[in-house]
Amino acid sequence: MARYALLSRRLLASRPCMRAATRSFATATSSTQQRASSDYRIKLVEVGPRDGLQNEKTAIPVSVKLDLIDRLAKTGMTTIEAGAFVSPKWVPQMAGSSEILEHLLQHPPTSAPNPLTYSFLVPNLKGLDSAVQVLTRYPDSFTADPLPPTQSKPAIELAVFAAATESFSRANLNCDIATSLSRFREVIQAAKEPPKDSASPPLRVRAYISVVLGCPFEGYDVDPHSVARIATALLEAGADEIALGDTTGMGTAPRTQELLRCLASAGVRAEDLAMHFHDTYGQALVNTAVALEHGIRTFDCSVAGLGGCPYSPGATGNVASEDMVYFMETLGMDTGVDLDGLVDVGEWISKEIGRGYGSVVGRAVLGARKRKEGEGKS
Repeated sequence: MARYALLSRRLLASRPCMRAATRSFATATSSTQQRASSDYRIKLVEVGPRDGLQNEKTAIPVSVKLDLIDRLAKTGMTTIEAGAFVSPKWVPQMAGSSEILEHLLQHPPTSAPNPLTYSFLVPNLKGLDSAVQVLTRYPDSFTADPLPPTQSKPAIELAVFAAATESFSRANLNCDIATSLSRFREVIQAAKEPPKDSASPPLRVRAYISVVLGCPFEGYDVDPHSVARIATALLEAGADEIALGDTTGMGTAPRTQELLRCLASAGVRAEDLAMHFHDTYGQALVNTAVALEHGIRTFDCSVAGLGGCPYSPGATGNVASEDMVYFMETLGMDTGVDLDGLVDVGEWISKEIGRGYGSVVGRAVLGARKRKEGEGKS
């Protein structure tokens, strides 16, 4: 907690002083003010509907997933990872992703407070083709690059996922790192440069790198320079953003700092990075604080702490969205997400899939509500 307090003081100390308005008419916002404002704006990528649910043992109906996506959108989440075009043989929970994408295109958001981006994983050209087949049937129902999306039409983003170690790459992708990067280059370029006769526009592509701070096969021995080489290769291939995944939750503050310094030295900008922390060892928010100090402003999170890693027994889910929102609010950062509404979603989905509510903040909020209700009755 001392580290959080120090970070809060650093952030607030650099914030421009807010003075009382002296004019009654609108004036243009200066570029300095805009930059200062953006320093405190956090983008949260909600990964619960895909990464959070993909390892659940019991089949989850598409209707429940769509309900979850809709509820999350209403809390103010702007980017939601909605599915994955992968083989149902390997990831059965993602079997309905075509149906989910089609539904989201047919039923644009009407009550979401913010414009929405839906993200879908495409591990190879076959997955990309499956996604594009759906998109070409509804060419006027979504926006693509350049962003931002409009309020009436969601943006569609695609994602690929590499690994920082050879062992994890072979286990998860059935190929070495070099081969995976070659395949992803083809996917990224095909998404960015569709055939001229195609109805699909160029699409934004996010690239994940798994196990950047610890591998279930190789332990803590993950070379940050290797991560930097993979990240730069993906950016050079055309990826718009790199999401660094602490897939096993083994990351610590010093090693997170070392990784981000290495990436900065390699020329990778903070604005091109997102952090994807798991909370296996309770270090996700500590590592988030380190990333904030390094200028990172995009973070993945999962409602109710859903998720895990199939290759790392005991690894818990992604850092809970509720915990992330509360943490950011205590630092004076702006997520645009309604915490109370998010807790309602987390409690609901936990009951729907029959598991305990994995958010510490969510459980605390629910406990406070019950105490307040009890006081009202007394």
